[in-house]
Amino acid sequence: MSATVALSIFAFATLVILAAGSRLAGVADRLADRTGLGEALVGAVLLGAATSLSGLTTSVVAASRGLPELAVSNAVGGIAAQTVFLVAADFFHKRVNLEHAAASIENLLYGIMLAGMLAVPLIAMGGPDWTVHGIHPASLFLVGFYVLGLRLSRKTRHFPQWQPEQTRETRMDEPDEANADMSLSSLIIQFCILAGITGIAGWAIALSGETLMTTFSLSESVTGALLTAIATSTPELVTTIAAVRRGALTLAVGGIMGGNLFDVLFLAGADAAYREGSIYHAISGQQSFLLALTILMTAVLIAGLIVREKRGFARIGFESSLVLVLYLGGMALLAAG
Repeated sequence: MSATVALSIFAFATLVILAAGSRLAGVADRLADRTGLGEALVGAVLLGAATSLSGLTTSVVAASRGLPELAVSNAVGGIAAQTVFLVAADFFHKRVNLEHAAASIENLLYGIMLAGMLAVPLIAMGGPDWTVHGIHPASLFLVGFYVLGLRLSRKTRHFPQWQPEQTRETRMDEPDEANADMSLSSLIIQFCILAGITGIAGWAIALSGETLMTTFSLSESVTGALLTAIATSTPELVTTIAAVRRGALTLAVGGIMGGNLFDVLFLAGADAAYREGSIYHAISGQQSFLLALTILMTAVLIAGLIVREKRGFARIGFESSLVLVLYLGGMALLAAG
């Protein structure tokens, strides 16, 4: 595949992901209302997983082709990029800081889960190189951690032990009666079709990204964190801004947080696809750097969800400003390395 063809495929697949992602937020908002699951849970599970399918495909394909650093950098770089997307959403929600308006116990729990799950690969990297049928036990632990976390989230929604203080700027998750214009089965089918399209586009990005990496002599880490990760994460950006414009603020934050949680599972999928042993022991210090950076960014976001600052510098919260600085600085260091 020539560089011109690879660039064309990469650009076209990115546009496809953008188009499908712009529709997913509206469908997810309707599903949250029709099913009664709530915006935070639907955002974390359905919207987060659907918008992450392209990234999952990219990481699994890269790992199966013997590119572990690309697979891991794509996964973790996507989490970092998606966290920054909340900064863009914060800009679009001009009335008050987004993390103040989208007060949700579930989203706070997702942030804590994410920090914990991101620590697992770091632990695995420093531990023994054990595998069972080519899969490291840490990958199985990540899947179990994810499932348990979702169960805890559902429990906190129905039986909360504490709740955020309500202010006149707080937007609660309340069903919109206008969303009853389409049957539940039609919404589910539409959602699945859009999710499938993003997954196919992710496969195209993985193959074209490998060609671009070779052609332009880019490292796997830089290609994954700054090229494929951002391209496959564009659905989160589109759906987050679309959700904010619809007033579904909890869905917007939940979609990012849930998408980040699902993205950690990319590592489990990539580990299973990588046939040369544990993927955690086939990566470099650059991936450790990305993991540590993303944990730090997540910790700042959790602080923002707790403090709930109404307004800060440039009409965004302190957490948005700090997350942006950390991301830009971290990517600059990664590229320089």
